[in-house]
Amino acid sequence: MNMLTLSAETMRRRRGIKWHRYPEDVLPAWVADMDFPVAPAVQQAIRQVVDQMDYGYPHRDPEHALEATFARRMADRFGWAVEAERVQPLADLVQGIAACIVAFSQPGDGVVVQTPIYPPFLAAIELTGRRRVVNPLVDDGRRFVVDAEGLARTVDAGTRLLLLCNPHNPTGRVLEREELEAVGRVAADRDLVVVSDEIHCDLVYPGRRHVPFASLDPELAARTVTLNSATKGFNIAGLRCGVAYFGSKDLQERFRRALPPPLLGHVNSIGHDATVAAWEHGQPWLDEVMEQLRWNRDRVASWAAAQGGVRHHPPEATYLAWLDLRALALPATAHSFCLEEARVGLNPGEDFGPGGEGCVRLNFATSPDILDRILERLSAALERLRRGDRKVAASRGR
Repeated sequence: MNMLTLSAETMRRRRGIKWHRYPEDVLPAWVADMDFPVAPAVQQAIRQVVDQMDYGYPHRDPEHALEATFARRMADRFGWAVEAERVQPLADLVQGIAACIVAFSQPGDGVVVQTPIYPPFLAAIELTGRRRVVNPLVDDGRRFVVDAEGLARTVDAGTRLLLLCNPHNPTGRVLEREELEAVGRVAADRDLVVVSDEIHCDLVYPGRRHVPFASLDPELAARTVTLNSATKGFNIAGLRCGVAYFGSKDLQERFRRALPPPLLGHVNSIGHDATVAAWEHGQPWLDEVMEQLRWNRDRVASWAAAQGGVRHHPPEATYLAWLDLRALALPATAHSFCLEEARVGLNPGEDFGPGGEGCVRLNFATSPDILDRILERLSAALERLRRGDRKVAASRGR
């Protein structure tokens, strides 16, 4: 797949943070960017804005506005009927998470998270003065699953909100309908608003199907805000464009009373047009990307299975591998070991909350050549560890 092959040198010439956080001798596999070119349709849409120097206040054809395009995308891909007038454009999903916490809870209220979880979930709770209510996912030996009974026990009278991530970051789970329905029963019984981050829904592998939480039934939809974006599936995170979909007018009005539209700002023209182009014309490109990601996923799974002491469940979606290194008795944190001994930059598991200790998140959305080099470096570091011949003894305790 030559269209997806970008060299490390090419990536370092770009401004993206992924290839600039660490020194040049480190191969980065952390933040959720793909080392691939964007879809031709996306590039064409951006080029049209630039070529026309079209930087003024935009007038957009309602048929091809973000709201209508999102509604069509959800219907075509997931059979989910969405009303365009209940779509709220956002600069990004992290903004949406924080805005929903502010809109649907008060300082000191409880907010449920299912750990390990995307770190901005945890940060948004802390920064808004809310209380973290932890409902850990359970490793059943094959994958991570929702502990619905534990959720019912954990939610107290002061809990107002549940943050759901499906497909799940970092474990790559695609929650099944039965799991979602179990979560829904608790949400209905305890009168929780559910904020469902579904940004990875376009990155589901064969054998699994994404079910939008708000599509389960009208009663659950009425208490659900769905967050989505083309940024992960189409590799355009820097263009800052996403949506929040309110499952009822009442929920939308509550949000608007708490956060008048001027506080949210507006999506910029390039981000808007790129997102519309991705959702309307980018699927053939994404289909090809998924073939490469599936190969990369299987490569990581084979590597992990051959490394004694590395626990790993192949993701059902996303391009993120969750690696549990706790059985290796590392001389430092898993992240520090991989960085110092292998010169590979991963995400520290500790950043994902309880259950992340001793783990790392590896982004495998890169060329086969770079992925092989990453895995070879990790293998060599683990072999040195087994021999007691660590390259960087100073990594101990970092």
